[in-house]
Order: sequence, then C-alpha cells, then structure tokens
Amino acid sequence: MSKVKKRILIVLSVIPAIVVFVLLAFFGLYFTRIQTISSMEQLTDYPDGYNLYRMDVKYDYSLEDIIDYGIKDDQTMIDAILKEALPLIPVKMKAPNFGCTALTLTDTDGKVHMGRNYDFSRDTSAMLVYCTPKNGYKSIGFAALDNVSANVPDENITKELASLTAPFVCLDGMNEKGVSIAVLTLDCDPVRQNTGKPVISTTLAIRLVLDRAATTEEAVELLRSYDMFASAGRDYHFYITDASGDGRVIEYDINSEPRELIDTPSEAVTNFLIRHKDKVLPNQKNGIYGHGRERYDAVLKVMETEMGNYTNDTVWNAMKSAAQDPNPDDITSNTQWSVSYNNTDLSADIAIRRHWGDVTHCELESKVTTPVK
Repeated sequence: MSKVKKRILIVLSVIPAIVVFVLLAFFGLYFTRIQTISSMEQLTDYPDGYNLYRMDVKYDYSLEDIIDYGIKDDQTMIDAILKEALPLIPVKMKAPNFGCTALTLTDTDGKVHMGRNYDFSRDTSAMLVYCTPKNGYKSIGFAALDNVSANVPDENITKELASLTAPFVCLDGMNEKGVSIAVLTLDCDPVRQNTGKPVISTTLAIRLVLDRAATTEEAVELLRSYDMFASAGRDYHFYITDASGDGRVIEYDINSEPRELIDTPSEAVTNFLIRHKDKVLPNQKNGIYGHGRERYDAVLKVMETEMGNYTNDTVWNAMKSAAQDPNPDDITSNTQWSVSYNNTDLSADIAIRRHWGDVTHCELESKVTTPVK
C-alpha cells in the first residue's frame, strides 16, 4: 500500500474521533446553558409584545475571567461577556443605556425597601434573572432584553442564546444578604479611571455587588478596588441599599482626577449628581450636573407625607409619582418597569410599563413568582 493511501486511511480513521470529541466537548460546555434556556418562562402577556420573563441561570460563570479579559472600551466589554456566556458562538450585542429613579425606606414593621423605576425611551421586555453562583450570593436581577436584541427571548434560538448574557447586563437587583443596587444615567462625561487597578464596566459592577457584597459598606469597598469604565458613552451613578437601611449614592467625582469614588447617604436619587443637588433645578437640564430634580422632589414629597406610616404602598406611591410617560426626545422617559425590593424578606414586586394593577411577586429563596393582583 502506498504512503499516500496509508495517510488517507489514518486521516479517515481519526476524523470520526475528532468529531465525537468536539461534539462531546460542545455538549458538556452547553448542557447547563441549555438548561438555563429551558428554564425560561413568560410571566405576563401584553398586546404590545413587551413582557416580563424569568430565567434561572444554571451555568457556572467566572466574573474574574470577564474582568481579566481586559476591558478597554464598549467592544472589549461586550466581547468579554460573550466569551463567558456564549463560548464558541458568534453573537452581536450593543452596549446598554439606563435612566431611572430609586429610593429607600424602612416601613413600620422594620422592613427595608428599595424602590426603583427603570426609565428608557425605547420600549423593552424585562428578564427576571435568578443567579446562584458557586462562590457568591444568590440574587435576583432585572435585565432589559432590548439591550441584547431579544424582546421576545423564546422566539428563536438566536434570541434564546442572546438571553444567556442576562446575568451580566442586569440594571438592578438584590442578593440573599439584602443588598440591592440600581444604576442610573447622568449627563456628565463618562468616567474612565486609569489608576492601574483592574477595570470594571457599569453592568459588571452590578453583578460584582450582587455576587459578593453583604452590606452597602462592602459594596462601596468592592467598587473602590476597581477602575470604573462607564459604557455606551454616558456617565452613571449607582444606588445601593442593604438590610440595615444604609442607602448611598455612588458617584465618580467630576471635579477631580482620577475621578475618585464618592459615596453619599441619600433617601432617593434620579439622574443628577446627588453631591451637587444644590446646583440642580427641576424640569430642566442642568449641564453636567444632570436632570430629574422634579422626580426626586416628588419622591421626597410622598415620603414626607407618609412619614411615620411607611408601608410597601409608600414605595409604590413614590414610584408612581416619579413614573414617566413616553417622550422620544428624552432618553430617561418612558418607565419600563417599577420594582419594590424588600431587603428584609428577600422578595420583590414588579410592574411592567406602568401596568400598576398587574404586579408580579418574586421570592429569592424559593424562586416563586406569582401574580399579586
């Protein structure tokens, strides 16, 4: 037998083994991801097609690997997320934007709540994401599915796969220690710290806090240990509360370099720098200092009116007072969801797109989701 024929036979005998190995490796890598997709469930059914979904994240992820990828800009941030969530599969994703209002209060039973409106001019469905990382805290979070081009996530395999990135693009959430966090956009130049620390981007900071912080103080110290990169060409601040009622706004000082992190206690926050609220007037833009003072004032008015008799209804009254109808000229208009996190009971109630009479109740520990009314 010629050498050529022998080589052909060897190649033919090896190919099936290689194919089997590749298929087994791929199946092993995607088995828990397929389980995650299978857990997907639609919780509401609105005629406009923008709904609430839920998903249990079954696959193991490494936040360290995402950060170690080396985040330099929006594209490297997206590449790092996709490499972790969807290894070996080419998927496109855009960097998200975020508006909003957030508040915290302790009710008459001693339970701590964080209320949050997510406002964004473009309509979106929402994904309730349950995460149970091996080396972190259990959490629930909400992701805007329009940011991953999957408003109907179970429509086809492409959108199902895109939804696997949801843990890393959550815009708010709460963990088993009673720490809740939300991100809100600002009008100043985006922060890009460069002090030599590992770089973390906006939504990855939310995942970091949910996975690893047991208190607001721990969350602040965690964020201090990273250089912040604000994604999508906008600046942001975070609102963080914990089971003790410690509510703080996390901002990156616009009046100094390297824009160090500043944490400021506050009952509420919207889309202006809380550190400079004396320079912000309602119903107008205020340059680099931001906007949304009228929503902040409306929330504080509700809290002042109901002081001494706080309940979960107070949270909803405050969020309704700050909710916004669509305005195509305002990126932080059009309230997409409103959620009341109970940092004590580890539960959340959510209403989609101002459907105030249609609330879904979520339990962190039992993973129960039930309609309230």
